[in-house]
Amino acid sequence: MHASVPYHLWFSAAVCVVCAVFVSSSAVLLRERQVVNQALDMQRNVLLATGLATDDEQLSREDVEARFAKIRQIVINLRTGEEASEIDTATFDQRIATADVSKSREAQPNNAGLRRIANHALVYELREANDKLDLVVLPVRGLGLWGMLYGFIALDADLKTIHGLTFYEHKETPGLGGEVDNPRWKALWSGRQAFDASAEPTIEVIKGLAGPARDDPHRVDGLAGATMTSRGVTNLLQFWLGSDGFGPYLDVLRRRMEI
Repeated sequence: MHASVPYHLWFSAAVCVVCAVFVSSSAVLLRERQVVNQALDMQRNVLLATGLATDDEQLSREDVEARFAKIRQIVINLRTGEEASEIDTATFDQRIATADVSKSREAQPNNAGLRRIANHALVYELREANDKLDLVVLPVRGLGLWGMLYGFIALDADLKTIHGLTFYEHKETPGLGGEVDNPRWKALWSGRQAFDASAEPTIEVIKGLAGPARDDPHRVDGLAGATMTSRGVTNLLQFWLGSDGFGPYLDVLRRRMEI
């Protein structure tokens, strides 16, 4: 005897409810773990920019947390460059702030493909025991060929010399623009000069080969077959190192070092 139509409907509805409860419960239970893993991944990428970790290392959660403990996180006001101590570094999310019209502003016309800029940003400082600045790490983002590149650039204590550059998220073509992940290309950035004598950002990725850092300090080898990605890296770095990005914050640090 065939089951009735109402039976099939009720049975299907019951299965849907059970599946929905299971999926929702799993999402709730895994949410905390996902947040922790995202934070750990971000910390690991900051460590890569500072040189406190290398691409070939397999770091445990304890390893990442121990090394990252040396780094101070600060939320700054991008307009003034001053610390915004009223904002909790543990909960601040620059991407969310950028999408919130009450916490961001429309970007001025720029080559980095940015439409909105958050009013605040999370930066990272590595300091010595006497509080002397050793490194500063800045989050950067900008348009590549297929989408946004997200990464970190680390500057030495002189706030001119690039210590490291790493990208942790992008949509660039593997083997071409995706070579921004190549450790050999990333190693070319160390020792380059981000600014000219007047503190204007001049670092650029060129088409072809640049010389060694001591002879060609403001240029880096281009990515073969990836002109748009190379140009995108240049544009995003020049934007975030300039007056509409972290320029005011770097000026604050420079003034403090002169005191």
